[in-house]
Amino acid sequence: MDSEILRVFITVANKQSISKAANKLKSAQSNITTKIQQLEKKLDCKLFHRVPSGVILTKEGEKLYIHAINIIKSLDLAILDMKNVLFEQNLKVASTEANAIINIVDFLIKIHKDFPKIELELITNTTEDIKKMLNEYKIDIGFISGIPSEEEFIILNKIEEKMVLVESKNKDISNNIFLSFKKGCAYSLFAQEYFKTFNIQIDKKLEFASYETILGCIEAGIGKSILPMRIIKKLKYEDRVNIVDLDKNYQIVPTCMICRKDNIPKIRNYLENFLFL
Repeated sequence: MDSEILRVFITVANKQSISKAANKLKSAQSNITTKIQQLEKKLDCKLFHRVPSGVILTKEGEKLYIHAINIIKSLDLAILDMKNVLFEQNLKVASTEANAIINIVDFLIKIHKDFPKIELELITNTTEDIKKMLNEYKIDIGFISGIPSEEEFIILNKIEEKMVLVESKNKDISNNIFLSFKKGCAYSLFAQEYFKTFNIQIDKKLEFASYETILGCIEAGIGKSILPMRIIKKLKYEDRVNIVDLDKNYQIVPTCMICRKDNIPKIRNYLENFLFL
């Protein structure tokens, strides 16, 4: 049923006059009469009695009036909710620890400034766990390392990270221990594939929950790792460790902002055009 006709019906019922309803709706009286006739034809019943002072509802009209009021109220609330959704929704963001160190603070500050009424929530986790949270609708967007292969995801934005091999500056220390972020880290998988491809011997792997701990251990000569250059700079280790460029075909690993195809944020355009410095 056309909501416009219901609005006309309610106005006529409230004003108890076709002419007064026409004035209220800024419409020709003939248009109001036509819409009421269309509604009566559709429902196959008479909705108004004509009286000397105007019109009054029939019994059928009184029943419809209750339904019409509820329908229009619900519709108006839905329209208002959709108009304000950008300012009222929560935006749940998950990020890898690496991206949280490099990008996430500036990202959240900018969103808070541009959309001050959005409630923001941040979770840090590994790439694999972030994908799982997206699949379970626990978060709205996720920052992961690498390009997602899953069909249910779309990429909203992408940041290219230069990867480097990080070793101790002490040339007398030589070991084949790989220092890795915790299980599920895409950088760890990338590093292991790199070592395998270029026949770099690794005898042991140690896992940590902090990139600063990894860099501290590298500086102390405990092992080596492959990390984004921007993490090393952000944590101020560029002069404290030895940095070696990777093969040019393996230097870049993108960080992707992704979401589910069936759960795209309302601020999609904003996210797609966000400039990461």
